[in-house]
Amino acid sequence: MAKSEAPIFRQLFESESCTYTYLLADKITKEAVIIDPVLETLDRDVKLVQELGLNLKVAVNTHCHADHITSTGLMKKKIQGLKSAISKHSGASADIQLSEGDDITFGKHRLTVRETPGHTNGCVTLVLGDESMAFTGDALLIRGCGRTDFQQGSARKLYHSIHQKVFKLPEDCLLYPAHDYKGQTVTTVGEERKYNPRLTKSLEEFVNIMDNLNLPNPKKIDIAVPANLVCGLHDL
Repeated sequence: MAKSEAPIFRQLFESESCTYTYLLADKITKEAVIIDPVLETLDRDVKLVQELGLNLKVAVNTHCHADHITSTGLMKKKIQGLKSAISKHSGASADIQLSEGDDITFGKHRLTVRETPGHTNGCVTLVLGDESMAFTGDALLIRGCGRTDFQQGSARKLYHSIHQKVFKLPEDCLLYPAHDYKGQTVTTVGEERKYNPRLTKSLEEFVNIMDNLNLPNPKKIDIAVPANLVCGLHDL
């Protein structure tokens, strides 16, 4: 995509849960989309949307998060006309229930939904129309992947999702995850196909790795999941 045609793009960070929020907008129409916004950074994100003069159309979650509460519900109260979106397989309420192949449009740009279950049943990867970048949520992380031991997790599903839906994108496609815990911000399809220590293994080796991680539950899981099922407005 020529530089003049590329969307406005901001990568934002929430330090407690190490979550990335992404803001994309059309340079001409100013229509915008925000991906995985976090409750604690609601005011920051709304302020940025206002400073850039954007018309925020959709706030989309890549899945029902277990480690933080989404800000989509409260953001809708602050930004007129904003609609929330999440996979129809997530079990969560939202204005837009997403399915494979759906497009989220903003100006002349679009994000296309690729269903990538495995971390949860309702995980999606959002691919920019020209396939120059994709937002993988918790399915594929930089040199890692989302855990598969709760919230309908399935290591086999995740392996197939990544190999069939993400690794089929162009090698130079930039991949932006929902989290990183080591200060990394972006990777590419080619890098992950070559260097991801889990996804370069066979299916059976991958399943064995994922079945033996023995990770503690996220600190906020008992609060975050019920809240995120109702757009982050549970008991707020």
